[in-house]
Amino acid sequence: MNRLEKKFLQQLRDRQLVAEGDHVLAAVSGGPDSMALLCLLCAVAPVVPCRISAAHCNFQLRGEESLGDEGFVREQCAIRGVECFSVRFDTAAASAAGKKSLEETARELRYEWFSSLLEEHGMTKIATGHHVSDNAETMLFNLFRGTSLLGLKGIRAMHGRVIRPLLLLGKGEILDYLNEKSIPFRTDDSNFGIDYDRNFIRNRVIPLVEERFPHKLLPSLQRLSEQAGELQAFLEAYFERLTISRPGLSFRQGWLDARELKKLSVFEQKEIFKRALQESGATADAAMLQRLVSLLNSQPGRKIVVSGSLVVAWKGNRLCFLQSSP
Repeated sequence: MNRLEKKFLQQLRDRQLVAEGDHVLAAVSGGPDSMALLCLLCAVAPVVPCRISAAHCNFQLRGEESLGDEGFVREQCAIRGVECFSVRFDTAAASAAGKKSLEETARELRYEWFSSLLEEHGMTKIATGHHVSDNAETMLFNLFRGTSLLGLKGIRAMHGRVIRPLLLLGKGEILDYLNEKSIPFRTDDSNFGIDYDRNFIRNRVIPLVEERFPHKLLPSLQRLSEQAGELQAFLEAYFERLTISRPGLSFRQGWLDARELKKLSVFEQKEIFKRALQESGATADAAMLQRLVSLLNSQPGRKIVVSGSLVVAWKGNRLCFLQSSP
């Protein structure tokens, strides 16, 4: 194994991303990142040991180029003796029907299909080619949309059954590896435009900041991402203990004890409200959390409408989360 393959293997072990006997499904688009992921997994598979399969999504958004990507991935997998699954989606139609962006629609279609493959074939992990620059893009994208502090955690190395083994590798390292190993890849010209928000961040925002502050932005964002992730883990454990020790804050019965809530800091109140909203299937944005804090600081008898079907009403000593009839 060369230097990068050894570094990759160490990441798998240090972060416990892949274990002996795992069956890993690699998401392979044919681009440089996913081809590096496929080849790195194949290089370390005998050492782990684990089984590697590949999955390719044809979103049918680029005509003949999309068909070319599909054929290329199948060919490269065959060369390496890797079982390849592929699927074609009418992404544009699904996007229009769901009234969602093409990006969001493609992501949902992709992961739903990946999950079905895992269940059908007894696979244990889904590996994607996200690297350090992708994490920076995600953090900035979330920041510009008005995320909370914990939203700056970015992409996690492991989330459920999804793993991102390249997350601590830079784009330069990936391209150098492909060049050294003479690994072919496909180029999607749409990635170089600025029509999509993420592309604008990737191709305009990050290069501009990097030009002014060389080699500063990506490492700084990566440290912030890791710290936000550590903070989230701490808070999850803290609030689990808090809700166990104070039953009135557990939301088991669909209500929260107003007296117990008032003993907490505003930050703790918002975190408790956020969990209650999430369990109720509602969006927990900053504006709604502030409205709930204001409700708590008003008086019994008041209520606020959270969504078309969810109302939070102050009854007696309780803030009750009530589903209203249509």
